[in-house]
Amino acid sequence: MSGARSYLFVPADAPRKIARGLTSGADALILDLEDSVAADRKPMARAALRDVLDGHAADGDGPRLWVRINPLTDGHGSALADLAAVMPGRPAGIMLPKAAGRDDVIRLGHHLDAFEAAFGIDHGATRILSVATETPAAVLTLGSYAGPAIPRLAAMTWGAEDLSAALGAVSNRDAGGGLDPLYLTVRHLCLLAATAAGVDPVDTLWADYKDGAGLAVSARAAAHAGFRAKIAIHPDQVGPINAAFTPDAATIATAERIVAAFASADGAGTVGLDGRMLDRPHLAQAQALLARAAARSAE
Repeated sequence: MSGARSYLFVPADAPRKIARGLTSGADALILDLEDSVAADRKPMARAALRDVLDGHAADGDGPRLWVRINPLTDGHGSALADLAAVMPGRPAGIMLPKAAGRDDVIRLGHHLDAFEAAFGIDHGATRILSVATETPAAVLTLGSYAGPAIPRLAAMTWGAEDLSAALGAVSNRDAGGGLDPLYLTVRHLCLLAATAAGVDPVDTLWADYKDGAGLAVSARAAAHAGFRAKIAIHPDQVGPINAAFTPDAATIATAERIVAAFASADGAGTVGLDGRMLDRPHLAQAQALLARAAARSAE
């Protein structure tokens, strides 16, 4: 798993935005070579991105740097050109857009095997974040991720924009402005698929970067549902996202009390606490929350 709470998208050809992103407090930056970079600017963006990666490696501080490459299926070799340009800079991970399922992630992993060997990078060091729902066919393959573990896969996320375009939809929103039920279903399926695969489920972006209140509600709801992180598209979104995915002191204290209650129950399958009857799934939830909090405080 990646351990990140916030992934901030930054265009790879926008040095000022990258500089701001590096000081935004985001756990990870996604340096984008795909949709946010025009086709005629991609060669320049690759070269600029290599400089950023080299400088960040030398500095050693700040967020982990991920790169969103172009789709493996674009037919022009752009994904391999992206990898050839950025892998010498040792990014923390690669975001794979338009992933058509498990097989695409494994295919990317084979490419990374070769690039890591060529550039003296430890095998398996480069992780993968799959954008798993951008086409109708991809949604129908979500169950494939629950097969044997894919060692490089760290996280999965979903999106409504590309999918609605692929479907020919007028909008992915209902009359009240909320997500259409179809896209809510896709969101839930991604959450299930990622959890079944043993990787972090990452909630999609909140498009209105000026709506901080709406973002906070969305992020808290995602954390409540079981997502481990959320994508940001503006530095101002990072703080609310990090807050939503960081357990507060009261939540940690409750989890500690649950663990302590079971520890003192001499192997019992259920315990009573504050008028509630708790069983082993409650213990597992509390232990998982405390493990995430410990990992976060250790960073």
